Amino acid sequence: MSKRYSPKIKFQVVLELLQGDKTPAQVAKAYAVHPNTVNNWKQAFVENGSEIFAKNGAVAEYEKRIADLEQLLGKKEVEIALLKNFLGQSR
Repeated sequence: MSKRYSPKIKFQVVLELLQGDKTPAQVAKAYAVHPNTVNNWKQAFVENGSEIFAKNGAVAEYEKRIADLEQLLGKKEVEIALLKNFLGQSR
């Protein structure tokens, strides 16, 4: 099973690589990540880095939408629990 890393960690690793003070192997060891993974993250950043600036707040919009949906889900769970409780007591 492969380990999942947060985008923040991936970004920190790539920044260290781009600074050029350490080799990919040194950065990989510091973060306990395989050197191939470190190189893959760097390559993905180089290929897709411009998208960060092109989205004009799209990430913030998605995060707000997720928060709204989570809130709606919570309300529905409460409604379901109340209805189950009501139906259970009426029998």
